[in-house]
Amino acid sequence: MDNLKKILEKAKSAFGTKDYQTAFEIWKSLAEQGNAEAQFNLGRMYSYGRGVKENHKKAVKWYQLAGEQGNSEAQFNCGLMHHNGLGVKQDHKEAVKWLELAGELGNAEAQINLGRMYAKGRGVKENHKKAVKWYQLAGEQGDADAQFNLGLMYDEGQGVDQDYVLAHMWANLGASNGSKDAMKSRNIVEKKMTKQQIEKAQEMARNWKPKK
Repeated sequence: MDNLKKILEKAKSAFGTKDYQTAFEIWKSLAEQGNAEAQFNLGRMYSYGRGVKENHKKAVKWYQLAGEQGNSEAQFNCGLMHHNGLGVKQDHKEAVKWLELAGELGNAEAQINLGRMYAKGRGVKENHKKAVKWYQLAGEQGDADAQFNLGLMYDEGQGVDQDYVLAHMWANLGASNGSKDAMKSRNIVEKKMTKQQIEKAQEMARNWKPKK
């Protein structure tokens, strides 16, 4: 196991110094032996044309193999490939399948994308409660876009009971994490709130801690 770790680190280091040939040779050998980490990284090389000719079909192949072994990053990337029709026929249902696998493993990027898909009814029946679920999971990890979207859901009462205090809290957190949209949203919802509600929302935001 230690030897495998050293080999994987060598490939990672080679990739970091743009020695793509060395990285490719190591990852390809390990990927063909069934190593999920190598399969994921080989998929990335084909996705972005690093050391090899860009080939989305091959990227999907390796992402899928790694994803089937439980690699959440590969599952997320596989979901995006199906969502965008890269290397495969565009299929939102298949995208949701892969994104949900990654989301259940805690991948915040997959969770925010699932929130959007349930909110807009892409690949699934529109379901605001499920959109809130996925936004919240990503938001609890500190994802600014998820926090912004969650704030909107509470402001508009979509998938949850309307709650300006929680809307303000989530928008405030999103703004603190760099979302300009969240900052605008917070300022809008603030106009609907009492001074006491604003103070409560601000206190909740100060005491909030991300879940890991």
